[in-house]
Amino acid sequence: MKLKKIFIASVITLTVSSCTTEESMQSLIADRLDRSVEQYRLMAESLLSQPDKLPRSFEQDKLVTSNSSWWCSGFMPGTLWYLYQYTNDTEFLENAKIYTHRIEKEQYNTGTHDLGFMLYCSYGNGYRLTGDMAYRSILLRGAESLITRYNPTIGCIKSWNSNAKWQFPVIIDNMMNLEFLLWASKESGDPKFKDICLSHSDKTLRNHFRQDYSSYHVVSYDTISGLPEKKNTHQGFSDESAWSRGQAWGLYGYTLMYRATKIPEYLEQAKGIAGFIINHPNLPADKIPYWDFNAPDIPDAKRDASAGAIIASALIELSTYVEKELADKYIKTAERQIRTLSSPEYFAEKGTNGHFILKHSVGHLMGKSEVDVPLTYADYYYIEALLRYRDLKFIFTTS
Repeated sequence: MKLKKIFIASVITLTVSSCTTEESMQSLIADRLDRSVEQYRLMAESLLSQPDKLPRSFEQDKLVTSNSSWWCSGFMPGTLWYLYQYTNDTEFLENAKIYTHRIEKEQYNTGTHDLGFMLYCSYGNGYRLTGDMAYRSILLRGAESLITRYNPTIGCIKSWNSNAKWQFPVIIDNMMNLEFLLWASKESGDPKFKDICLSHSDKTLRNHFRQDYSSYHVVSYDTISGLPEKKNTHQGFSDESAWSRGQAWGLYGYTLMYRATKIPEYLEQAKGIAGFIINHPNLPADKIPYWDFNAPDIPDAKRDASAGAIIASALIELSTYVEKELADKYIKTAERQIRTLSSPEYFAEKGTNGHFILKHSVGHLMGKSEVDVPLTYADYYYIEALLRYRDLKFIFTTS
């Protein structure tokens, strides 16, 4: 059988040949993965004696931790699973199991939409790599918990709980949790999970995005009519600005939805979002976005390494679904993002940065929370991007 996706071979040839004056990407990736292994070995060791704690950030020279209910609880275990995948090291396997187990009770949590981040990044990677049927049971229970937040009148999964400002808030981040439900539908054979994903994706595509493919952060729906009542950008500079991590979530979300469904509209949406990001006049030359594309203090605005890592990972996957010209553009952008994140400006030395890999992420600048600090999801998507780029050559299928 002939090679499939032949255009990718051209992408890789182009990419490698363009690196004659720089360290090759494969060499850089191998080095940064090895150094990440050393850093996360220390990270895992640092909390083994505190059985209910998971790392969250590092601020004012102190490690900030969370319990399992924090929305980011699954990212550190997920990174351990990725590094076990890379090393096949039994120490990483055992630590991944230990930290994954700390999230087990969240399978019953119906108070959050973030179970995809919490359970699928941890237990999902664990099940993929080990086939442990106990992990499968926890994941399926968690998927049932997540869909309790679905409202058929609105056609979406509720993100935050109702409050004085919003009746039924749905945030763009919620696109990321659909991968979990798509897995549950395929694994269980029950179409209800996928049906909910399709409805949520279609409503988000219709209501979250502007004509230029940028997105609002929050769309709140009227619970009677099912129609949007408010559109806001809660974590961005203003309601009409383009909060960078929100754009990253949208890009990644519609890329994964196309992977799972092959629905052309999802691919076109992902391409549109990618074009908005890559061609934006405020995207710096090193391709790591400011925390908001419309931040008022550009070029002095804070950068967001987490948004850069998410975008890089998404673009690498998206490159495998498009024609050669676009694929090359996506790969070159992701390559520059990886090189920047792998530079001393962003990549921490061993034993520093609270044992996180990347520096300079922004959680919620307007709320003065987690500004210019390391964050677990930046590390997770950075490692994912490295592995995806490294494995591009293995996309081919031959006989």
